[in-house]
Amino acid sequence: MSTLASLGGDLSRLRHLNSLAVIRALRGAEPLTLTAVAEQTGLSRPSTKDVVDQLVALGWVVEVPPSAGGLGRPARRYRFRADGGHVAGVDIGVHTVRAAVADLDGNVLAETRQTVSRDTPVDDRLAATFRAVAGCLAAAGLGQDDLWSVSAGTTGVVDREGRVQISAGIRDWAGVDLTARLGELFSCTVHVENDARLAALAERERGAAQGVNDAVFLHAGRRTGAALIIGGAVHRGFGGAAGEVGLLPVTHWATAADYLHDCPVVPADVPKGDAARHTFDAAREGHPVAVAAVERYADDLALGTSAMVMTLDPELVVLGGGFSRAADVLLPLLRTRLEEVCLRMPELRGSALGEECVALGAVGRAVAHLDQEFFGTGPGSIAPPR
Repeated sequence: MSTLASLGGDLSRLRHLNSLAVIRALRGAEPLTLTAVAEQTGLSRPSTKDVVDQLVALGWVVEVPPSAGGLGRPARRYRFRADGGHVAGVDIGVHTVRAAVADLDGNVLAETRQTVSRDTPVDDRLAATFRAVAGCLAAAGLGQDDLWSVSAGTTGVVDREGRVQISAGIRDWAGVDLTARLGELFSCTVHVENDARLAALAERERGAAQGVNDAVFLHAGRRTGAALIIGGAVHRGFGGAAGEVGLLPVTHWATAADYLHDCPVVPADVPKGDAARHTFDAAREGHPVAVAAVERYADDLALGTSAMVMTLDPELVVLGGGFSRAADVLLPLLRTRLEEVCLRMPELRGSALGEECVALGAVGRAVAHLDQEFFGTGPGSIAPPR
């Protein structure tokens, strides 16, 4: 390679890195002036202006109109055009399909849900998934063409290609190529992952595990699952089965929630989806039958949790999922049981994301895939938006 060719390649690479630095400064922030962008990126002001002008021309950055009523000529301000594209995050669960539509910064614009059951046929469950996403788009005033990426989470072991390998919760779900099936419904890129791992991702990005490098996430609800965060990243394992301790019969995770759903304190006319809430409420009031049911649930939850804590030695255990609303009841019981067996006790926290954690994690994964597509650090220039 000639010296001139090498120099040209180096300059192109430098321009690319400068563009990425400016985009990182603008994303998720209030509109910034050129001076503020230059200070955050370390670029000179002339270089900053050149990069910003290029990104404006490409459609990734827009100038913000000045505020009315100001004195003098206001400095020009710019923002990342997060509303230039949109993503959908979907939780394809046993009993509910939840969807969220967000902008390119991951800000959720609309959420919807569809009711399904364990025995809902595969085609009907996928149709419910499409309706959930379509409902979000309609609520946000968007159409299918505005959707750039869909990320979905579902129960069971999911391989890297998005095929469900094992699913104990949903009938006829094992063997479904979800990436391919969802790709038939949506005219954009589709990615599929295990639901607990996406929930853990949401906790790492916007929830209780922010800034934590090593954590165990408990997906506690009508079904029980788990995921691991190692070195700040959600861990898949070699075949996508990391964290599936609940498949071990000795943990009783498959039936643990039955203690709460079938507790005698639950009124007969209460739907099963609301039964655990009644049991937790009664336990708070000291009802002995409810307390016993919650303690038996905590026994089973602690068994699988302690195995993961002893293996990973995490900084944190997050109680997430629908039962996180009862963290005030569950965490003291879980703490007592873990302290009996763990060499070092991690911190325990309840999630504030609740049942929306999987859909929010799916939003984060969809945004990350687009970031890699458009703003990766590999060779080449930043492409215009779609």
